[in-house]
Amino acid sequence: MAKKSKDARVQVILECTEHKASGMPGTSRYVTTKNRKNTPERLELKKFNPILKRMTIHKEIK
Repeated sequence: MAKKSKDARVQVILECTEHKASGMPGTSRYVTTKNRKNTPERLELKKFNPILKRMTIHKEIK
């Protein structure tokens, strides 16, 4: 049986902040999940940006 939609775990999109500010074409985005009850604020993780070829901070969007 399928789970109800009011689960604590939700999918979020992380987008690179440095790439967005640089004005270069393209974007670096990752899809991950988070527990809404444990982390109600927006998520920030260091992830690899293949366009800039280094680790950058990715923030949760919408």
